[in-house]
Amino acid sequence: MSEDCLLVSVDQQKLWHFYGAGCDSYTISTARAGRGCVQDSHQTPTGLHQVSEKIGGGAPAGMVFKARQPTGKVWSDWPTAEDNLITSRILWLAGLEPGHNAGANAAGQVVDTKQRYVYVHGTNQHANLGQPNSHGCVLLADADVIVLFDRVSVGTLVYIR
Repeated sequence: MSEDCLLVSVDQQKLWHFYGAGCDSYTISTARAGRGCVQDSHQTPTGLHQVSEKIGGGAPAGMVFKARQPTGKVWSDWPTAEDNLITSRILWLAGLEPGHNAGANAAGQVVDTKQRYVYVHGTNQHANLGQPNSHGCVLLADADVIVLFDRVSVGTLVYIR
């Protein structure tokens, strides 16, 4: 478990990285559909999570990922203006609250953040940072997600509110 932690504010569209005696803040985008944990809701899940996997270390800034694999192209060379590409780095989140963001809820609905493929990742939509613009993930500028990726480890706690 890491001594670092991340705090995500959906209301403020900010992510804070707390480490030792320091704190860095980043402008982000969360889901257009708001907060929620149910699968296929296209909402950003709330509550306590951890970084379960780090993907993309060493990839060029702007590298586009599909199914967590590098495509070999950076987004500036991408053939279409597709929204919300997954770029540069991926921090794959796993929920730590059974019934809220892990497993299923009391109604039997899947609420599992990892099964929903919710990430902290880079985006090609830099102009939209600071306002909701994702399908559930937490989006950062490419330079910011690379710095964050290099500073956190698997097991880092992430609280989304």
